[in-house]
Order: sequence, then C-alpha cells, then structure tokens
Amino acid sequence: PFFTDLISFCQRQATCSSFCLPAFRSIDYGTTYTKLNLMPGTTIVVTSFYICPTNKKKVVLVGSSINERDQMLFISTDEGSSFQRQSITFIPETLIFHPKEEDKLLAYCKEGRLYASTDLGRKWTLLQERVTKDKVFWSVSGVDVDPDLVHMEMQDTSGGYLYVTCLIQNCSDKMVTAQFLGKIDHNSLLVQDEYIFVKVTTGNRTKHYVSYRRNEFVQMRFPKYALPKDVQIVSTDENQVFLALQEWYQSDTYNLYQSDPQGVYYSIVLENVRSTKQPEENVIIDILEVRGIKGVFLANQKIDGKVMTLITYNKGRDWEPLTPPTTDMNGKPVSCRAPYCHLHLHLRWADNPYVSGTVHTKDSAPGLIMGAGNLGSKLVEYKEEMYITSDCGKTWRQVFEEEHHILYLDHGGVIVAIKDTSIPLKILKFSIDEGRTWTVHNFTSTSVFVDGLLSEPGDETLVMTVFGHISYRSDWELVKVDFRQSFPNQCTESDYDSWQLTDLQGEKCIMGQEQSFRRRKDMSFCIKGKSYTSALTTKPCQCTEKDFNCDYGFERSHVDGERCFADFWHDPGSPPEDCHPGQTYESSTGYRKVITNSCEGGLDKQQSSKQHNCPLLPPKGLRVGIKGQMLAVAPGDDITFIIHQEQGDTSSTKYQVDLGDGVRAIYLNLTVTDEPIQHRYEKPGVYKVTVKAENMAGHEEATMYIQVTGSPLQEVHLEVVPIAGRNHEVNLTAVVLPTEANMTVFYWWIGDKLQPMLSLQNSILTRFPEAGEVSVSVQAFNGRSMVQDTRTVRVYDEFQVIPLRFSRNLDRFNPNIPEWREDIGQVVNKKLAKITDIPQDSLVTVVNPGLPTTADLYVLPLDNKPAKRSMFVDKRIPAIIQAFNDNNVSFVVRGGLQVLVMLADPNAAGGPGVWALAVIFLISIIATGSFILYKFKRKLPCSHNVYAQMHNEKEQEMTSPVNHSEDTQHIIQGEEFIDDDLDSQTLGNSQFSLKRVIL
Repeated sequence: PFFTDLISFCQRQATCSSFCLPAFRSIDYGTTYTKLNLMPGTTIVVTSFYICPTNKKKVVLVGSSINERDQMLFISTDEGSSFQRQSITFIPETLIFHPKEEDKLLAYCKEGRLYASTDLGRKWTLLQERVTKDKVFWSVSGVDVDPDLVHMEMQDTSGGYLYVTCLIQNCSDKMVTAQFLGKIDHNSLLVQDEYIFVKVTTGNRTKHYVSYRRNEFVQMRFPKYALPKDVQIVSTDENQVFLALQEWYQSDTYNLYQSDPQGVYYSIVLENVRSTKQPEENVIIDILEVRGIKGVFLANQKIDGKVMTLITYNKGRDWEPLTPPTTDMNGKPVSCRAPYCHLHLHLRWADNPYVSGTVHTKDSAPGLIMGAGNLGSKLVEYKEEMYITSDCGKTWRQVFEEEHHILYLDHGGVIVAIKDTSIPLKILKFSIDEGRTWTVHNFTSTSVFVDGLLSEPGDETLVMTVFGHISYRSDWELVKVDFRQSFPNQCTESDYDSWQLTDLQGEKCIMGQEQSFRRRKDMSFCIKGKSYTSALTTKPCQCTEKDFNCDYGFERSHVDGERCFADFWHDPGSPPEDCHPGQTYESSTGYRKVITNSCEGGLDKQQSSKQHNCPLLPPKGLRVGIKGQMLAVAPGDDITFIIHQEQGDTSSTKYQVDLGDGVRAIYLNLTVTDEPIQHRYEKPGVYKVTVKAENMAGHEEATMYIQVTGSPLQEVHLEVVPIAGRNHEVNLTAVVLPTEANMTVFYWWIGDKLQPMLSLQNSILTRFPEAGEVSVSVQAFNGRSMVQDTRTVRVYDEFQVIPLRFSRNLDRFNPNIPEWREDIGQVVNKKLAKITDIPQDSLVTVVNPGLPTTADLYVLPLDNKPAKRSMFVDKRIPAIIQAFNDNNVSFVVRGGLQVLVMLADPNAAGGPGVWALAVIFLISIIATGSFILYKFKRKLPCSHNVYAQMHNEKEQEMTSPVNHSEDTQHIIQGEEFIDDDLDSQTLGNSQFSLKRVIL
C-alpha cells in the first residue's frame, strides 16, 4: 500500500541530485522495506510510476538505464515483488489507466503521439498524432456505450483543433469521428462525468458549449451580458455543473454559477470570489467543497480589496460569514463580535501532495473542518492561526497560533498536526477528542525537515509515516507512528452519542432534510474501525422558500435577499425555443428547486399555475452563414450553407433559398431537420444569397454576399442610427475586429443596389432620398479576410428626438457592446409605452456608445396618421415629458437595482428638438394671427365683439397648441364671416384678443 509514495521519493531524489537512489517497496505500512531489483547490476532512473486504480497489485514503472538511452517499461502484477522489462520505441510522458478495465493503457508522448495497449503495456498501437496533452479521456462507464472509446482533442492539417472520438482497435484518420461541428479552441476539451465541454472563439467573442449524456452540443446560457473572459469548472457532481466565471469587468475575481441538470442554463449564486493565477497560467478559485456533508461550501469573497470567508449549507442559495469563537486557545475571551468581526480562512491548495492544504475536510469525518486563518474584518495573508469545528462550521475553536499540516486517522478519531515551518522538527501533536485537547509526541530523537505525512490506505487506519531529511544532502528519513496501541478496544454503540446538523441560524432543515450523525464520546478511547458509518438518521422536511434558488434570467435582490427579479433582457413569459403549436408551456416563476434538495410537499415556488398554449410565432432572427464561417471562397470550393433562426415556429415554416447564381430551392422544416444546403460556385464574382422564411404568422428575410476569391475571414460590426430623416446626412461606420486590422477595403451596399460603394475609410456619409426601410450591408476585406454585417435603417419625413440619460448605477453594468445597448433601448421603449399608452412601435430608444450611458428617444409618426407637416407640437410629447419628469420610467438590473431614466436636460422640457418645434409653432401663430387681424381690419368695427362671437360660436373647435394641423384648420375656417375693413387702431386690440384665443 505504501508503494505509490515510496517510488515517488526515489523519483524526486533522482531529479534533484546528480545520483540515483535505489527504489524500495513496503507492504506492511512502513515497518519493513524491500529493494526493487528492476535490472540486477544496472542502475535504473525511474522517471514515473503508475498503479492501476482498480487492481493495486498491477504496477507500471517508466525508466531508463544510466548507460542506455532507450526508455523501458517495467510491469509488475504482484505489487512490485517482481518486474518484467518491456522495451518501447517511444518516450511516454503520461500513462492513463482505463478506469474500469485494468489491462488497458493510453500513453501520451511529448511529440503529441498517442499510443494504446490492451495487455498492460506489452504491445502498443499508435492511435493518432497531433493530440493535445491532458486532453485525452477514456470512456465514462454508464454514459459512453463502448468501453474502448477514447475522447481526444487533436490538431487538423490546417492548424485548427477538433474534438474527435475513436475506438482503440481502429483509430485511423478515416475512422476518427468529429463530435463537434467545426473547430474548437486549443486546450478547451473537458470530459467529466455526464458532461463534455468545449469552447469556440470567433472574433473577440467566446462561446461555451456542453453535451449532456453525449447528446448534441448546446450553447451554455449564461446571463446575457456576463461576457465570460474565462470559465473554470468547479464540480459536475449530482447532476449539476458548478462553475466559476470571470466576467468582462473582473480581473482577480470570479462569479459562481450553477446549472440545470443538462448543464445549459446558469444562475449566479455568489459574486466576486477571489482567484489567484499560478505560474503556469493555472487559476485557483477560492472555493472549497466541504467533504462529508452535501451542499456545504466555503468561499472567499473579495469586494473593494477586502476578502471575507463565507459558508453555504444549501449549495449556494444562501451565504453567511463564519461565526468567530468566543475565546482564544487559552480560554480567554476575544473581542471579536459580528457583524464587524468574523472568522476568515485561507482556502489554498498545497503544492506538495503529501501535506494538507490550509483547510482540511474528509468524507469519513462529516462536520470536522480544520483550517488556517484569522479573526477580524477581513482575511489577512500573513496570519495563519489554526481553528477547528466539529459541527460543520456552526461553532469554532482556536487550537494553534501557527499553521500546521493536518492528517485525519480512524475517521477523524485521531487528528495529527505538525507545524508548517522551514526549521527541523521532532515533535507532533495529536488529539482524540476532535481538537479540544492536544498531546505532544516526540516522533524522532533527531530533528528532521518534514516533507510530508502519509497514512496507510483506508479511512480506518491508525498508522502513519512522517518522511523528511536531516540535511539537504542527506537521504530520506521515514518514521512510522502507530496509534493502535493507544486504543485497545473496538467501539460499541454505547461509545457514541449524536449531533444534529444545523446552519448558523439554527435551522435544522438543510437541503430539504434533517440530518444527525454519530460522534464518539470524549471519554471513549476506542477504535471506530472499518465498519464505522457516520450518518445516523435523515428525515425529509416540507419545502420552504429556502429550498428554491433563482431560475435562469433571474437574480436575487441585494436588498432583501429573498425575491428573484427578472433581468431586463429576459422575458419570463416567452415560450421556450422547442415550443410548437398544439403544445403548452408554463412561464417561469423565477425560482427553481435546488438540485438534490430532498424536501417534500409544502411550498412549491417553481410550479406555475399559468398554462400557455404555444403560439404560432413568425420567423425572427433569421441568419444565413457558411460552415466554417467563410465569406470569401475559391472557385470550385464545396460550400455548406447553415440557416439559423432565433425565434418562431420552425415546424411549419417554408424556406425559399436563392444562391445568387440562378440556383433556387424551397425547403420545409429546414432548421429542424438540419438538411444541408451544399453548393459550388464555378466562377469568381460576388453572389447575393437570400433566404426567406415564411409561415402563417409572418415572414423574415436574411441575405449575405459571397465573394468567390479564396480569402479567409474575420469579423466586422456596422454602427448606424436606426432612424434617419429623408435626405438628411447619415454616418455609416464599420468597426473591424480585431481593432489592429489595417489596409482594409470596405464595400457598402445600400438598398437593393448590387454594385457596392468602395472606401478605404471605415465610415462614409450618405443620404436616403425615399422614406421607408433601407437595408445597409458592409463587407471588410484586408487581403486575407472578408467579413460582413447588415443593418436596417427606417427613413421618415419627420420625427422627434428627445435626449435621455440614466442614473449612474447603470454605468457599472455597461459592457459597451451593441447587444446590451439594444436591450436597454427595448426595455425603455416597453416601460414608456406602458406608462403613456403610446404604441411601442412608434418609440425607438438608441443607447449611445461609451460612458456615461446616454440615449436618444426617437418619437416616430403614427402609421395610421397621414405624414403631414404640422406647425403644432405632437400631442404625445407632453405625455412623454411628463413621464420622465415624474420619474416614472425605470427598470431593474442585476440584483434588483433600480435604474432611473431621465431627460438629459431637465430644465429644457422635451429637449432641444421639442423647443425648436415650439419656436416654429409660435412663429406660425404670429403669422396666422397677423393674417386674421388683417381680415378684421377690413370688415369689423369692434374687435372685442368679434372675439366674443368667435369664442361662443367656435368654442368646441378651439384646442390647445399641442394639437395636430387638422385641428387648426377649424380655427382658420372661422375667418369666413370676417370683413376686410378695419382701421389701424382696432388692429392692435384684435391682435391681442386672438392671441389669447390661440394660447
């Protein structure tokens, strides 16, 4: 049983010095050792060793002779008593045992070659070349059908990387199966339990994909504007993915997310968890799963440079700071009281695999947690006092003033601690009452530098070994410590009492059940042994609000911590993507039950009483692309077109495809059946590809331009205001990614023109002579890449523009990308339309790039009104202004934070555009008044009588100056009975009277 560790000593010693020590084995836990005779008379440098996980007697050593350059394998089937030498022609860097079948091996070489053996390394077959290191996985039992299947990431002939599988009996290029359509990012494949993860980066955007139980890959759905820079998988246990995601605004922290069972939809459970980047670009996330009790995690949260340790008992639904102990290790009271002072722990992993990390837990010792940390308002790096809890974090005790390495023996019945120091030691401390009292033991007469602690296999062991060295040039020293003599009796049921698991608030129902565990009594000096089980009783609880987490698209309020708010970009009532007419669906309530929570009955917050019929939705978000994302191809290349539709019913949709060179076709259910559209262009040129999707509810059209030139592609984004005035100058800007692209030619298609405009600048000015919708497309070409983007501009004869601003808290969540700005504009339109009863399709809010976040509100002419020029201000404008002045327009962003939408200039009611219209209106009134007075002058002798008569006869036709032009016509028609004769004195009085009437 010690064999694994003892061989590793020899390997490290050989690596660190100029000579090689012989290898030894022990089968009695360190009492006696036997020298391994690998090749008598020859010194072997053992470079690595492997023990079969399913049969510990089968061992494979990799080594080489000092006098020979050839690598050799040494195979043992009797726990190292004897070895057989096997010569190999390659230098293995890693050997991978099959998790179920003990004689099957994979060998990875530095050159990227992968070999397989089915007879414990005696014969080898080359499977593939150009395989990525550490991205080779055996089949998973119970998930993969064939146990001989191998998952791997490999490089293709073009330099890209693919996720492929093959059987070890036949893994030639023709027999390799690509499991993901298209190329993946280098070093991104991960096969873990029931899930497979890959990621794909195009331009500056990375998309993450998951396959659950080997089904088709689906894009992982994070919150829409998380925009992950990095994703680290924390756990895939219990039918759920637990991951850490670094969002676009984070540098040294990650946010924790949990998924649904399929690993597709993710909801945030904790923000700003501290991370540390290791020398080899590895990232360590400060989160620790407490072993022994499901659902308990520790995490270090970093906010404003301050790190605090939090604990959750319900898998991330609720997090709380650790309660500090009331006394120190000497029993003296400590001045640390919540909420200003808590206990904080370092959650670091140890670099040395033979010593514990800063926090130690074990499956066979539930509730027992021992870790290094400090008391205070935050975690302090240089303070590493030792604290222990035996009730899973509810109460803590200080045990040491300095950090110690920890080893649990006999299911935690004996806790061994050795000080973590760079000076030599000869004492260790141990406790048999869960850290309440400690005994000092001299394990050696000569002080040694301690390098690690070992225990024999099995949780019930009471035998351990301390290994180290007397000086840096000395041999290894191993000291066996046997605690069996201190425990003469086996424990009986009378030696145990019980303790019940509760959280920090004293709640007994955790993860939907009450749990109690065995605990050995303090005065019972007995061995728990192999048959010991810690769990005592479990009892299900009724479901309460604590058993539900926020669903996808919802976030918990930072204010009350209970309610889940829908994010502004998420519509909870929208039907799912796979919802077809004739089916029904339930809209999300915003809550979903915590996975593996076993509560029964009671409250059901995820059950919606609202059943909806799946509507027949028109096609929306139709896109046409090419497999491999090429826009510029060579003549004769085989092209596969891909049609994607974001929303709308696809089962009854007809797709009309025009490939631009005279080839046309009609397809049914195209996005459901995934029927490929394959084509080949024989001649160079520009081809316009059009796809029109149509069903009974509506239609959608998508276009793209194919340049048959043979060049590869990149990415471009077209920036243009969606609303423009007829014959007004409009700026079209193309933003190329990556931004350092240069020597780019831009092709601009405006409207239905097949001939583009060309420019060397990324922006042009243009005018739209006709009202209506105009499609604008741009392609960017830099000699080796071609990309395209398309936008639609609505052109009007007249419209109003109102500048807006937002409360400053929105700037924190502004990633400054087009999709986010579009969603913010949509939510402002929706809120404003609801408040003012103005049709939403006549309101367009355009959020401007950059900070602070500002926007322009376009008020469009109503479709049912004739487009007339009017001297009166639009009736809708005062209602809009009033809504903003009353602070009625707001929406919720992350965590229930309210964002207020306001006028950019609150002193200018309606903004400069509205005041300009008002000035034009007043000028028009003065001109009209002068004209009417001229009529008065010619006909009436007394202006006051005329005013009274007009007021009485035309009262119902007089309106305020915000009315449309047709209302004004009634006033002007009142001129018909006015004579043309009036003297000059009456003119001034009449002008004053009519002015009062109008205003």
